Amino acid sequence: MKGILHPREQARHRTLDRLAVGPALAEFADRYWVVRWDLRGKPAYRAEVLSFPCVNVTFERSSTRTGGFVNGVCTTKYVRELDGEGETFGIRFRPGGFGAFTGMDVGALRDDSAPLADVLPSAAGLAERVLAEPSDAARAVVVEEFFAGRGRSEDPQYALVADIVAAMAADADLTRVDQVTARFAIPIRTLQRLFRRYVGAGPKWVLCRFRLQDAADLLAHGRRPDLAALAAELGYFDQAHFSREFTAEIGMPPWEYARTAQRANTTPTPR
Repeated sequence: MKGILHPREQARHRTLDRLAVGPALAEFADRYWVVRWDLRGKPAYRAEVLSFPCVNVTFERSSTRTGGFVNGVCTTKYVRELDGEGETFGIRFRPGGFGAFTGMDVGALRDDSAPLADVLPSAAGLAERVLAEPSDAARAVVVEEFFAGRGRSEDPQYALVADIVAAMAADADLTRVDQVTARFAIPIRTLQRLFRRYVGAGPKWVLCRFRLQDAADLLAHGRRPDLAALAAELGYFDQAHFSREFTAEIGMPPWEYARTAQRANTTPTPR
């Protein structure tokens, strides 16, 4: 899955499963995801992710925190230390989806998280009910039942934001904010305001994040590190700009990331 850094190595330390969302949330969220780990008697592991531009609601049980949380857009590399035994059952809202569903300005949650009941007081006790269920499918039913009927009325601004973000993710030629404003005939200040309110981060950052996710995904899955060609393919002005941005966000140069991925890909994963 795009966004997971060092995916082969991560797979040795935790499991990751996904479930589709039901009709009550399909307009606003795109998947449930479940991470579990059991590192008892083993060293802790730092799992790294370049998160998507969206809000995640998580139900967690671990040695560091337990309960329900709303996690805003993370504009830096997200690092979660996995230690002992734990699990997270999460729902990933679509970019802009949580803001449209709840009516809140999600910019207030950027690079932060808050207890679920603080954000949605009616969710008090929901985490306990979710985590008490014995299966992921049953947990999804509890979440769907809670959110059913709580969505806001049709929101044309959310629909516009969703269309813009989808174009940013899918069109490799869309690399600058001025291209976005021209294609969607929207003033830049309006675009920035909508992205802060619904997405939680600016349009320039979203474009950059999608490009870096693409780069990391290609390098992690065997793309030969011809960095000049890769930079041009992803719309960067030059290789130096791409390398600086990649290194700043991921913590190592792209050639080193590719070499690390190659070593991981040739090492058998324990069964």
